[in-house]
Amino acid sequence: MSQDPFTGAAVTVSADLQITIPGAVGKSLGLSEGQRFQVVRYQDRIELISIRRLQALRGFLKGMDTDLARDIN
Repeated sequence: MSQDPFTGAAVTVSADLQITIPGAVGKSLGLSEGQRFQVVRYQDRIELISIRRLQALRGFLKGMDTDLARDIN
């Protein structure tokens, strides 16, 4: 059984309000140096959303079932 890298991962805010993502967490998510994120405040937490180039999204829905039930109204 592999250990979850997110378990017990803690960060500290620096004097200039920066944080460092623990290496195990970054590796498990495939993060790389220079990667950009959008910072979103959601209720009482901060979420980081990866900013991807439009080209990287090409084909990511390939094979998706498009036969959806639609609302009548």
